Amino acid sequence: MIRSFNGKSPRIHPTAFVSEAAYVVGDVEIGPYSSVWPGTIIRGDHHKITIGSYVDIQDNCVVHTDSDAVYGDYVTLGHHVICHAKTVSTHCLIGNGAVVNGDAEIGEYSVIASGSMILERVQIPPHSFVTGAPAKVLRETSERHHEMIRGIAEGYARNGQEFKAAGLGDVPAEFLTSE
Repeated sequence: MIRSFNGKSPRIHPTAFVSEAAYVVGDVEIGPYSSVWPGTIIRGDHHKITIGSYVDIQDNCVVHTDSDAVYGDYVTLGHHVICHAKTVSTHCLIGNGAVVNGDAEIGEYSVIASGSMILERVQIPPHSFVTGAPAKVLRETSERHHEMIRGIAEGYARNGQEFKAAGLGDVPAEFLTSE
């Protein structure tokens, strides 16, 4: 379900896939080839949420923010992620069940391990492999991680296009952005 709130409407690129079982409301922008899967809630009720290209927000995620938030390109939010981040930079993966608290900033090419919990206002440096609760940087990410991040994002983009081709996730015209 896609809804306007307080005079703000989601803007969704025509190539993006948004499941009819997701809830996207308010000041939310979703970029090309991104995908939002069933059970996910993206709530831009009081602050803008900008989602880049090739971002996959998998089943049962919650995305909300206490200040304007930006998700770069090729970002993966695994199943059941709760994310209140201010910034999730390009080429990041947040593993299944992780929690990212308010105003956290995740640097590019970082991996947040499944089940990790990022505290409020924490700044994760670029190229970080992070794990634990509370989460700590364990080491730097490697080329293997970077390839995995890109591969997952591109795979979900292809999957989203298959769902769109099957007639699923049709976005009402009033929410589509121009190319």
